[in-house]
Amino acid sequence: MIYAVIDTNVIVAAAKTHKPNSSTSRILSLVFDGTIVPLICEEILDEYEQILNLPILGIPEDIVSAIVLKFKTDGINPGRTPSVENHPDPTNRVFYEISLSVEDAYLVTNNKRHFPDKMTVVTPTEMLLLLSATGVITY
Repeated sequence: MIYAVIDTNVIVAAAKTHKPNSSTSRILSLVFDGTIVPLICEEILDEYEQILNLPILGIPEDIVSAIVLKFKTDGINPGRTPSVENHPDPTNRVFYEISLSVEDAYLVTNNKRHFPDKMTVVTPTEMLLLLSATGVITY
């Protein structure tokens, strides 16, 4: 199984794009088909719901509901592993600390600069390349 914390910006990009083959859309599809098991906690779920429902984003309510329900239903809350590392954006600390709680878990984000520089913090494209290199998907 592949465990990953999916940053809110990846979900927003996937929900807003009209390109089903975009890297963000493919990451969200991999969550929906069970290839990626999302790591979550209440704080992350609350952020997903709050951000995805912003009127300025214009994401249809049924899509927001489906995404949030999928993460609530299939997500695993492993607890938080405190990090002593410098966090360029402390508001994103929860995403990183949840990813630390499961061995070999990834944090998938479009904003790597907001997190400590670690090999497990990857962009959607990097995640797809990793999954392809290990034979999990074809890319």
